[in-house]
Amino acid sequence: MSTLILIFATALVLAIGATPLARRIALRAGMLDQPGARKIHATPIPRLGGVAMYGAFLLALILFADRFYVPQLISIVVGATCVSFLGFWDDRVGLHAWIKLAGQLFAAELLIVTGVSIDLFHQPALDLALTLLWIVGITNALNLLDNMDGLSGGIAAIAAAFFLLIAALNGQYLVGSLSAALLGAAIGFLVYNFNPASIFMGDAGSLFIGFLLAAVGIKLRFPTHAPLETWFIPILVLGVPIFDTTLVFVSRVRRGVNPLTHPGTDHTSHRLVQRGLTRREAVLTLYLVAGALGVAAMFCAQGHWLENYVVAIMAFASAVVALYEFEFRK
Repeated sequence: MSTLILIFATALVLAIGATPLARRIALRAGMLDQPGARKIHATPIPRLGGVAMYGAFLLALILFADRFYVPQLISIVVGATCVSFLGFWDDRVGLHAWIKLAGQLFAAELLIVTGVSIDLFHQPALDLALTLLWIVGITNALNLLDNMDGLSGGIAAIAAAFFLLIAALNGQYLVGSLSAALLGAAIGFLVYNFNPASIFMGDAGSLFIGFLLAAVGIKLRFPTHAPLETWFIPILVLGVPIFDTTLVFVSRVRRGVNPLTHPGTDHTSHRLVQRGLTRREAVLTLYLVAGALGVAAMFCAQGHWLENYVVAIMAFASAVVALYEFEFRK
């Protein structure tokens, strides 16, 4: 546990120190997120915060991660580096959505060929399809969630914190190390990204944290429980970005809009603001929801299978009601 605390603290300090430097570089390089009709900020904001998060995360692992686990870390770190690099170039020059998708699938294949994959159905074709869907889906869910100051980084920090706690309870050092490093990097970045933000993470950051959280969710194991009793635990931990992505897809498809190429102010956070909350209150509300889902996930990590399914069904029913309230009830 002391090593995990050291990894967390190192990533935190490095992110706090590196983010202002990334902001200065972004200003000089002209890598700014410009205001627009579909954006809520009124002035250009630097968007290289994800590079600072990536550097803090990687250096903390290099310095303090147990060397025994390095071979298992390589595919995850290389895959995360790949999607972060794609995000960086998208921030810099703009990339077609299909190019980013191809890069994400390549990174996902890196995980699969090194054994980081879902084994739920014990059918190679089904498990492969589910693994690709999970990795690409969560990677883009965190990217889509990055629509309000402090939102994506804060939700990632909360998810990483619960993954860290669950991993510690189950003696999973690899998951714990990845989660601790991501938690520290995300909180360090949030010092500058929480409302009012002075820097954005950009796609380099949101794709990076999404890919990492997807990989951590796959690596999470429960030795005393069968997979059918615990498969929904990562879904609970990442419930907020999953719900937000589902809401956006349903809304845009209903309106005849391509959900992948047409950004807009139709996310959960925007709808909370439309209902009277301030932007900061909307973000904090989603933090509370993510925390509640994380607590539910921790309960399921220790609970009986019947209790676990009751919790999962209640969470799913709540999501359906929320989807109806936001999208269908006028």
